[in-house]
Amino acid sequence: MMQVIRLISLMVCLVFLGQLVACSSSPPPNISNLCSIYDDKPYWRTYAERAASKWQVQAPVIMAIIRHESSFREDAKTPRTFFLGVVPTGRQSTAYGYSQALNGTWDWYKKSTGNWGADRDDFADAADFVGWYMDISRRKLNFGPNDSYNHYLAYHEGHTGYSRGTWRSKSWLQKRARQVARTAETYKRQQAVCT
Repeated sequence: MMQVIRLISLMVCLVFLGQLVACSSSPPPNISNLCSIYDDKPYWRTYAERAASKWQVQAPVIMAIIRHESSFREDAKTPRTFFLGVVPTGRQSTAYGYSQALNGTWDWYKKSTGNWGADRDDFADAADFVGWYMDISRRKLNFGPNDSYNHYLAYHEGHTGYSRGTWRSKSWLQKRARQVARTAETYKRQQAVCT
């Protein structure tokens, strides 16, 4: 009887451990190739295309934004800040997860969509969030669904910041937006041949 209890306990522990490992997701090994990403994470294609269809944007643009925001790391956070270079004082911002959404923007997304259970470290929710944000940018700022450069600037600066032109004095951000645009174009070409 004691052996049966031990065996059942061991099985329960193994199942629990398996679920913990399944919940953790490492980034795809080749983030430069959309087909490779989809081969490694086939469900990501479903989530990105679902978000693109729902929000009338493009999946390669969603994927390019996520790549440049988090390098496809589910638990990505901004760097820590330090007082006098030694004492930790927190992080640069509350940005977290695949989409690097800030706490307040993520709360706005959940309230706006009714997706109250959404998590920033869940790829399906992150892809939907990026599509949702792009849809608002498209409607508020008249961006086309292909305009990855301006979508990224608005994504980073917020709609008000974009309208005020805060990005104009940030050459590093303009460079990043050009990188996102190049990645989106590369992903579009690759998506056309993905099987």
